[in-house]
Formats: sequence, structure tokens, C-alpha cells
Amino acid sequence: MTDSRRVGLIGVGLMGHGIARNLLRHGHALSFLDHPGNQPVDDLIAEGATRLSSAAEVAAAADVVILCVTGSPQVEAVLCEASGVLDGLASGSIVIDCSTAIPSSTVAIAERVVARGGRFCDAAMTRTPKEAEEGRLNLIVGAPDELFAEIRPLLESFAEAITHVGPVGSGHRVKLLHNFVSLGFSAVLAEASAAARRADVSPQALIEVLGNGGGAGVVFERLKPFILADDASGFRFSLSNADKDIGYYQQMVEELGASHQAADGIAGLYRQTIEQGHGQAAVPELVALLAEASR
Repeated sequence: MTDSRRVGLIGVGLMGHGIARNLLRHGHALSFLDHPGNQPVDDLIAEGATRLSSAAEVAAAADVVILCVTGSPQVEAVLCEASGVLDGLASGSIVIDCSTAIPSSTVAIAERVVARGGRFCDAAMTRTPKEAEEGRLNLIVGAPDELFAEIRPLLESFAEAITHVGPVGSGHRVKLLHNFVSLGFSAVLAEASAAARRADVSPQALIEVLGNGGGAGVVFERLKPFILADDASGFRFSLSNADKDIGYYQQMVEELGASHQAADGIAGLYRQTIEQGHGQAAVPELVALLAEASR
């Protein structure tokens, strides 16, 4: 490894754990924030990672800090609160936000990082924890051209497809567009599959017809195991996170003055299931929840 970095990671959850493992495998020095939301980290420590007690310590020990947290409130907190990243950030250090966030918040956060002498880019992720562990995430990057060229080798240690979509904030804008399409189709497919259960349509017949027609695609393949056999493992993404991402999309398009009629309907569907107490259910389980609700 000719471009070894000192990397600090905040957020060793389902996606962050895979990022951490692949950073270590590619020879980068890794420190991470100790947090109750982390996945088990014994394997990371065994491979040389260092656990630290504050975000400021993580930033001070790194020249690149990667954020992999839930959303904009968490990004703002981990950066700006007492003992946060900004308190430990060295001049010239880079902050890479891999979270899903509100673009206007991202731009404001970037300004604060720059004011402290740092550099910032958003590198929103797609794909699942399985691809994260395999080092095959997709990244949607908003960054100045020069910074993108500098960090690309680091990103390649845990990502397969890396798309530079424009300046800071663009990565999160395109991620929200992507998630609206992905989660929107998930809702449509789940609702159709629930109606098929109500109509006693064979799941195998439904899958064959959709797969040979307008239903084929990545989301279809992720939900197919649940439609056929109630297996939700293909899409380990909670309904609460789906609701959060659709809400971020709604806020973005409101700020843009863009149309959002379809988004409003999709958001209503997700929020209804959460209000019924199913926020931690995985997205494929929406099929069963809607089928049960219809009876």
C-alpha cells in the first residue's frame, strides 16, 4: 500500500463495520469512536484498530475522518458538539460524510469544516451490509475535483463503483434521488405483493410475470425472497430508516420547489406502518404488514 492513511471512523454499524474491515485490509491505520451503536469490534481491534472515547480524539489521531452515522442530526452532533470532530480536527484534514443527509445541512457543515482549516466531501453509500463487508459499496461523491482525485484511492479500498456527481452537497442530493426511486419502488412492489396475497395469486406466478416484465431490477431481486418465502435477509434496511430517507427527500424537493405528490403518498405508507409499531421491521416485511392490514 503506497498511499496509507491515518483514518478515523465514526459509526461502526452495519455499513461502517465493513468499511472498517476493508480499510484495515488495505493497510490504512484505523481508529474509531467507541459507541453503543457499534457492531462487535473485537475483530477490528485484533487487526490493529484503536478504540477511542471521543470524536475529538478520533479526529486528532487521523488525517481523514469518515462519518457513517444515521443522518443530519447525528452528523451535526458528532461534528459540532463539545469534544466533537471539529474540536480535534487538524488543519488540512479531510472529513468524508458517508451518511444519508439533508443537502442544505451538508453544505452548512462543509462551511464549518473549512472554517476550521479542514476539507470536506460527501460520499453517500448505496448497496447493503453484505457489499460493505466485501468492499463493494457504491459511492456517490460531492467534492471539488482536486479533493476527489486525492481521496479516490482511499475510497477504492471499500467501494466498487465510485461516481463523482459534482461539488459538495451533490452526493447527498443524488443519494436522496436514488433512495426515493429505490424505496418508492419497494413500496409499490410491497403493496402489489400484498394485494396478490389477498387475491390468492401464486407468489411464483407473480414473480415470474414481474421478472419477465416491468418489475425486474435490483429492488425486485431484494424483495423476491420475502415475496416467495418470507425471507427478509435480502434487504436489511428498517422501515424507520426508509421513513427518514423519504422525509429527507421531501425536505429537499420542498426547498427546490419541485413536485412531490408521489413522494407524499409513499411517505404516508411508510409512516403508517411505523405508527403501528413496526419501525424496526425490514423493508421486505412491508409485504406481510400490508397484506395483514388489508384483511
